[in-house]
Amino acid sequence: MEKVVEMKGITKIFPGTVANDSVDFDLEKGEIHVLLGENGAGKTTLMNVLYGLYQPEAGEIYINNNKVDIKSPKDAIKLGIGMVHQHFMLVNNFTVAENMILGQETKKGAFNIDIKKAEKDTKELADKYGFKIDPKSVIEDITVGQQQKVEILKALYRGAEVLILDEPTAVLTPQEIEELGIILKNLIKEGKSIILITHKLKEVMSMSNRVTIIRRGKYIDTIKTEDTNIDKLAEMMVGRKVNLVVNKSSAKKGDVIFKIENLRALDHRGLPALRGLNLDLRSGEILGIAGVDGNGQTELIESIVGLRKVIDGKIILKGEEITNKNTKEISEAGISHIPEDRHKRGLVLKYSLLENSVLGIHYRKPFSKGIMMDYDKIRKHAKTIIDNFDVRTPNEDVTAASLSGGNQQKMVVAREIEKDPDMLIAAQPTRGLDVGAIEYIHKRLIEERDKGRAVLLVSLELDEVMALSDRIAVIYDGEIVDILDTKDATEQKLGILMAGGKLKDNEKGGMENE
Repeated sequence: MEKVVEMKGITKIFPGTVANDSVDFDLEKGEIHVLLGENGAGKTTLMNVLYGLYQPEAGEIYINNNKVDIKSPKDAIKLGIGMVHQHFMLVNNFTVAENMILGQETKKGAFNIDIKKAEKDTKELADKYGFKIDPKSVIEDITVGQQQKVEILKALYRGAEVLILDEPTAVLTPQEIEELGIILKNLIKEGKSIILITHKLKEVMSMSNRVTIIRRGKYIDTIKTEDTNIDKLAEMMVGRKVNLVVNKSSAKKGDVIFKIENLRALDHRGLPALRGLNLDLRSGEILGIAGVDGNGQTELIESIVGLRKVIDGKIILKGEEITNKNTKEISEAGISHIPEDRHKRGLVLKYSLLENSVLGIHYRKPFSKGIMMDYDKIRKHAKTIIDNFDVRTPNEDVTAASLSGGNQQKMVVAREIEKDPDMLIAAQPTRGLDVGAIEYIHKRLIEERDKGRAVLLVSLELDEVMALSDRIAVIYDGEIVDILDTKDATEQKLGILMAGGKLKDNEKGGMENE
């Protein structure tokens, strides 16, 4: 097969870390090649070298059998390489068409940008690849799945023949993941070649032709997807056997400690997001919230933790009303929160892991000595968290920004669990994590439940909701439309409810409406 990309002996070193240790990788024309590895294995680093964002210490790159020197993304784009990053690079208050032409604007006269042409070109390109996107839509008003399509279109607009997608399914719903699979196959039919960075094994099996595994910066193997299976890949990726099934005994439920009554709240545009939502949660149980993204999950969590004003209804914890209290008061009342966006709400990226380990409890003893912080106690606490949760870092003094996404997530989860709350809200707790880290965080959430904590799990991963929850509440259009006991829940039943349908009584099985 014709090789469109060949990377030989790539070594990339950051202070204290060898991110890529003489790694080989090649891409054949017309294939989807997955780059698989744990968080911090060096996958994104290797692709950032190919895209010209990093310069390697050693190694060679060949494009279409010609040796090249890629000094910047501009060089990569000229060579027909496009990259869609895990955190999108779009201007939120620009339209789709405006984002498409950024840096490549077609002028009408000396000063005016030809927006009409941009909109026409965008529409033609979108139609060609079957993307349903309105060129005039503003980025912040479209779904995350649509934003990702804009990123892919942007790369194609710039003439990409090789497309690098970094964790493309981390923020997509099951339906959008399926849609992405179809889009990628269409791109291959058009003669494009695709590199997929991921650690989601189900997607590796369904989307790829070949897989290259790297572990802790080193090349492990390249295999054909048809010659492997999920268990083998998990073992190669992590270096040990991984238990992909969540083991849990039945819940020993206590009293209802958390209640929501007729909750109403608005979204960021001032439109109704929660429309009289009711919910209760017992100590010693995990209640999962299932739903397609954008049905009020974010507003529900923000209302509980004091980040969004409630316009009607009550939120009650342990018999005390906490509606519209501030975040500090809610934390003090006994609620910990693993936020869905680790960058926006979970970490201060410029702060060290030391400082991030006590965010939200920094004013409490033993970390505070009144006016001064007790850095010896904070260091001890940070080291404990890093060790207990296997956060891969050179030390606790590096900034949160320098960690891989998965290790950042582990840091947030660890900090919130260590606060010892009565109730833990886990929003997308394993977003962007590899199987080893997912296995560990699932185990920890079950442990918290078994210690008698109430856990509210909000996840777009239906597999995760079904594996961890004792009961599953389905949210649709700002309301809880049904609550199923997990033993009676199937993907099909949940899918019907998530799409706004209703179950007939004989479909429900042993329903629990406490």
